[in-house]
Amino acid sequence: MTRESSYVLVIDLGSGGPKVALVADSGRVVAHASARIATHYLPDGGAEQDPDAWWGSFDRLARQILDPRPVPLDRVVAIACTGQWSVTVPVAADGRALSRAVHWTDRRGAPYTRDITRGLIKIQDYGLTRLLGWMWYTGGAPTHSGADALAHMLFLKHERPDIYLQTHKFLEPADYLNLRLTGRFAASHASIYPYLLTNNRHNPNIDYAPRLLAWSGIPREKLPDLVPAGATVGTLLSEVATAWGLSPQVKVVASLGDSQAAALGAGTVDDFDAHVCVGTSSWLTCFVPFRKTDLSRYLATMPSALPGRNMVMAELGPAGKCVEVFLDNWLYPEDDIAIGQRPADAFERLERLAATVPAGSEGLLFLPWLNGGGPPSGDSALRGGFLNQSLPTGRAQAARAIFEGVAYNLRWLRDSVQAFCGRRFASLNFIGGGARSPVWCQILADVFDCPIRQVADPQVAIARGAALAALVALEKLPVEEIPRRVEFANTYLPSATNRAIYEQSYRNFLAAYRANRKLFRQMNNRPVDGHR
Repeated sequence: MTRESSYVLVIDLGSGGPKVALVADSGRVVAHASARIATHYLPDGGAEQDPDAWWGSFDRLARQILDPRPVPLDRVVAIACTGQWSVTVPVAADGRALSRAVHWTDRRGAPYTRDITRGLIKIQDYGLTRLLGWMWYTGGAPTHSGADALAHMLFLKHERPDIYLQTHKFLEPADYLNLRLTGRFAASHASIYPYLLTNNRHNPNIDYAPRLLAWSGIPREKLPDLVPAGATVGTLLSEVATAWGLSPQVKVVASLGDSQAAALGAGTVDDFDAHVCVGTSSWLTCFVPFRKTDLSRYLATMPSALPGRNMVMAELGPAGKCVEVFLDNWLYPEDDIAIGQRPADAFERLERLAATVPAGSEGLLFLPWLNGGGPPSGDSALRGGFLNQSLPTGRAQAARAIFEGVAYNLRWLRDSVQAFCGRRFASLNFIGGGARSPVWCQILADVFDCPIRQVADPQVAIARGAALAALVALEKLPVEEIPRRVEFANTYLPSATNRAIYEQSYRNFLAAYRANRKLFRQMNNRPVDGHR
């Protein structure tokens, strides 16, 4: 093992809750702790989280990890923040969060992004001039689903004008946490991407694009100052340093989105070396040596954790969340026919149940679009559910069908990203909480028909990646050393027996999308015309 001399404290705000990890420069996760955070779902399609609850949880978790002094605390050289993004916090000039954060699953801003992207000549419901302008500068465009940070800011502007007028800066979650750590309002070239207001053409020389600011109606003064990925935002505030037992000279590095940090934590820093993540949400991505947008597949490149380098943006939405919903809403709900509280090992029980069912879930198909479809469909009207249920269908078939449905969706994305990159991926590194499951690992290998390399301690891979990025930023680790800091628990090879079953099931999955997309749009009040 590499001799350890430096440590990074990582603050990782996942969709399901916060994690804190202490990571050595060897890549070893010395200690980690996590908590759950509530997402408040509202009748009007809103979804919000409490920024003060974020900070309170992180404060408790940091003390829990650092108080036992697992390493000499004078060797903690940096703090790195990462986590969910396209989550918008309106912040007052004194640093107070003015309201709950608008979550990435919130769709209330959709009408306003449609308004600012209209035009006489249309392509897929976008005005041609504005679509080309957004793609030219950012590589992408505001989603009509309302799932990006720009839509959230527009929602607050139009429907919460009292909060909007008081807002000094809109911040992403990791940037809000950096504010609590340093007192500085700042975002990185990486974390600012979901605002869709920056000129990303000359990475790493990224700044706001005046034309996009004018089109959006969001003034520059309400947006944070920008620093490069890999920069130092500041040093730790004395009161935080004292509370956590750290030096006030500890560096706080520029923030990253979770998928940006994950690329390093998965050990995939070479171009076209891809990884797949199944956590609360899911994605499949890799570094690429070009800048590109594919509107037909809703794919684009974006700035990465490494200055000057781009990666594919390909995030799907709910994955592990589908399992959580099944457990909380169907198996262990608190209602009049409740069977008791959800046990701590509920996921493990569900996994064992899924393992008793053969590949293909005895014909049961699960559609995982509980919050709309990500790429390559880009259709916010899609919804999830089970298809082809029969009288003998039970919980075991449903459990396996959920695992398989997420895998089919990722296979669809994998094929699209391969086409985007112009090459096939020989194997995929697998991270996230879902990667702890041998059943899910084997299902992915079978559905993808390629080796799946299970990263060791996959549930903390994002934290590991944020720490490695911080060490690179502080010039304590060369980029080319990163893959050697990532270990693997196992490699899962595709089963020849299951190949034909999964090929047919995958075709059925795509057929279910094609057969039902118009129905979903009608049921969820979306216009049918103009959608491909």
